[in-house]
Amino acid sequence: MTTPSPAPLVPVDTTSTDIVEESRQPDSPNKGADARSPSQLAWRRFKRDKTGMVSACIVVFFFVIALAAPLIAKLYGKNPYDTYGQDIPGLLNGYAYPIKPNGGISSDYWFGLEPSLGRDVFTFLLYGIRTSLMIATAITILLTVVGVVVGVTAGYLGGKTDYLIGRLIDILLSFPSTLFFIAFMPVMYGLFVGPDDDIPTSLRAISLIIVLAGFGWASMARLLRGQVLALREREFVEAAKVTGASPVRIIFKELLPNLWTPILIQSTLALPAMVTAEAGLAFLGVGMIDPTPDWGVMIARGSSYYTNDITFMLFPGISMVIFVLAFNLLGDSVRDALDPKSRR
Repeated sequence: MTTPSPAPLVPVDTTSTDIVEESRQPDSPNKGADARSPSQLAWRRFKRDKTGMVSACIVVFFFVIALAAPLIAKLYGKNPYDTYGQDIPGLLNGYAYPIKPNGGISSDYWFGLEPSLGRDVFTFLLYGIRTSLMIATAITILLTVVGVVVGVTAGYLGGKTDYLIGRLIDILLSFPSTLFFIAFMPVMYGLFVGPDDDIPTSLRAISLIIVLAGFGWASMARLLRGQVLALREREFVEAAKVTGASPVRIIFKELLPNLWTPILIQSTLALPAMVTAEAGLAFLGVGMIDPTPDWGVMIARGSSYYTNDITFMLFPGISMVIFVLAFNLLGDSVRDALDPKSRR
């Protein structure tokens, strides 16, 4: 009887299995190259949004124009305060309207001349954009800071503090804002100047910033309060409390990093709203007034001439619509980039 011979050894190709094992390693070079932070992923999603990119370019263009308005006016050779139509013969007719068609548009006056006073529309619009955007930006920054402080405080402390702040927010949101602004702005001016004194332009600007920010922070505070109420019960906040972290450290290290998305979204949506609110108050005569260049001032004066010459109202109206629309679209794109689940 013969014993069976051992089976021959078959060589095993380990190349494919090695590749599979290497691909499963967490520190694979390919995986490291593909790993991205949340901000990088958001930026990547935003770059794919053509509407958002075009809107961002338009918004940046307006801010560059606002910042460079003095330089552009100097190169252009005119300023927004000189009454060229009254000082230079042959520009306005006997009814104080531009003699040339289309509002007096020419190589010397790119956007024409203002009826009656004969100011250069182009430089007046440049400085009007500058005034409106500076005031709206200051309002947005102030209401964001106040909204974040109040909202985070109410949500984190809870109890009676949350209740009192919540009722204050409800009261502010219940005000008819436009009517209240119209009634309150003269009171604000009366605190600093007499009834027969001229109101300085700086006081008008500061009053607008304080009043609009004072009633604009409530919506942001309510949103952040709800976010904090949900976050303070999460495990990482409880772990920070167990380790003995102070409330200030918990707020700045644990809560605020998770609130940047709603803060940024609300800020991008608040700025165009403040532009229209500031222009509306100027139109009604309780905000910035002539001769200060402002979007609302231009639209208010243009409304007096549009039946005979719409040019003076056309340029500020179209530019304001373009900016507000672009910023609203930019806010939507930023929201979709930071929070993909919000897409419809």
